[in-house]
Parts: sequence; structure tokens; C-alpha cells
Amino acid sequence: MDTISIVFLVASCTVSFALGRTFLHFRNKKRQAHQHQALQRLAQVKRNAPPEAASKNKAKRKRQLLQQAQRQAVRPLKRPNE
Repeated sequence: MDTISIVFLVASCTVSFALGRTFLHFRNKKRQAHQHQALQRLAQVKRNAPPEAASKNKAKRKRQLLQQAQRQAVRPLKRPNE
């Protein structure tokens, strides 16, 4: 192989690798953004969900009441930007 062919091969491999990494970077960035939005929607659905009916099981009912009290005590403040 000529020196020019080797240089061209190395340059084309470098460009190909750099483009591949760039595409992967932006694809992963977009996936993370979508995943973050999905988690926010899921959290909002959980917050807006109606409370469960009271259970006939005494221990479970007690646990439900404790969880409900904790949810009401720890409600996050809504920010105007979100």
C-alpha cells in the first residue's frame, strides 16, 4: 500500500468514528430527555390518582392511612417553571 492510501484510510476511519460517536451522543441525550419526561408524567399520574378504597384488613388499612398522611405532609412545592 502506498503512503497516501494509508493516510486516507486512517483519516476516513477517524472521521467515521467521530461521526458515529456524535450521533450516539445526541441519540442518548434525546432518549434521556424522553425518559425524564416519562418519569415526570408517571409521577404526576401517581399524585393525581384517586386514593385507594379503605381495606377490610386492619393492618393494611393502618398502613394506607400512614402512607396517606405522609403524602399529604411531604407534598412538594410546585414551581412556576415546571
